Amino acid sequence: MKHPAASIDLGTNSARLLIGTLDEGRHIRPLFVKKCITRLGGGFSRTTGLSPEARSRTLAVLRDFAVEITRHGVADIRAVATSAVRDAVNGPEFVEEVFHETGIRLRIIDGREEALLNLRGVAAGLRLEGRFLLFDIGGGSTEYTLAQGASMIFTRSLPLGVVRLTEGKGDIPSMEDKIDRELEALRRDMVAAGHETFLSQAILVGTAGTPATLAAIDVKLSDFDYRKVHGHSLSLKAITRIRDTLFPLTPHQRLHVPGLERGREDLVVAGILITMRTMELFGFERLTVCDTGILEGILSEAACQGGGDSDTFSPG
Repeated sequence: MKHPAASIDLGTNSARLLIGTLDEGRHIRPLFVKKCITRLGGGFSRTTGLSPEARSRTLAVLRDFAVEITRHGVADIRAVATSAVRDAVNGPEFVEEVFHETGIRLRIIDGREEALLNLRGVAAGLRLEGRFLLFDIGGGSTEYTLAQGASMIFTRSLPLGVVRLTEGKGDIPSMEDKIDRELEALRRDMVAAGHETFLSQAILVGTAGTPATLAAIDVKLSDFDYRKVHGHSLSLKAITRIRDTLFPLTPHQRLHVPGLERGREDLVVAGILITMRTMELFGFERLTVCDTGILEGILSEAACQGGGDSDTFSPG
């Protein structure tokens, strides 16, 4: 991949852009990275889908992405949409609107492909070769993947997104009950599939906004450059201390906590609950934070395909 390529991950809570090339060691060299909280899944309705306000916010960000793609001279762009768009009755309509307005062709992917792309990016980013349980907390869903190196052993997508839980459940006891039911069923399925020994030998790896936010709070990061917490190890005790600090505060008060990015002040509660219950129910005392994931996985896949199956960018 000699020429720069771009990957876009359009999730339920944020939109992210990575423009990069591959070096001689086949490692991704980022040229430009941008992340914006759009809350595309905010105000989501099963009957009407994505709200007009959320669509408008997200389109504005994607227009900015299109400007950067043009500025960097990128022709090879691969953009995926996950939980919010795939669950919305007006998801396909929004995909066409995005293409018409920005020239970006979104591809809606299911939970399994999302997990595969994440795994590819995480395994490369942390240079993992051993056994691990990867969890990716999104706005609309959370993907759990058992893997050894870049090889997937088991994966499951659960309806445990921070936006979905926050807007759908709201109170902590209701969120905890939903999380526990989903995670207990997941563990039973993993054991029934013969993965109990694998789990006992695995480490826990977390990617996406919540683990990075918890690491940023742990080290009191003020500039929200989550690359600085890539590989950071978080103990369950440290996360418990963060919970005890944040939960009594109002969302506005939480914004004064170093490391907490604006736009996550209400969602961080659900994220912490998912993280802690994952660690407790699966018996992990520590969590390794990974800042790479689906964006890097998309570009890595593109390099392996030799540029095939790409979408040519046409500025809107």
